[in-house]
Amino acid sequence: MKELINQMKVVLATNFSLYLKTHYFHWNIEGPSFPQYHKFLNDMYELFFDGVDIFAEEIRTLDSYAPGSLSRYLELSKIEDELNVPSAHNMLKQLQMDNLRFIEEMKKANKMAETQNAVGLANILQDRIDKHYKYDWMIKATLK
Repeated sequence: MKELINQMKVVLATNFSLYLKTHYFHWNIEGPSFPQYHKFLNDMYELFFDGVDIFAEEIRTLDSYAPGSLSRYLELSKIEDELNVPSAHNMLKQLQMDNLRFIEEMKKANKMAETQNAVGLANILQDRIDKHYKYDWMIKATLK
């Protein structure tokens, strides 16, 4: 169970980092497709923000404390921080790669949840994985 708890902390931190980066890009994206990109990134960061509470509460359900500090998230997250303002194209490329990285972390947690017979958690992870695959498809289509 400890391994699942630790992986869920990675999932939470990675989710938060993905949320924050997406929101950052939403604020700073520029270009001729600004209105569409701005709305698209808004929809993405809202989904990612919803995951923060969901994952934190699942960690509590596993009888552990959810991390909540930026320093702890930096330690746990699989998303690299972005300090610059990249082009719109590069923002989307980064988000695509980060989203896929996050999916892999959720898949690891899902496999552990299934092994531990944590059915509710596995269902939540599978639902979130599906939603993130949809954004992968949408980003790919946008980048063509």
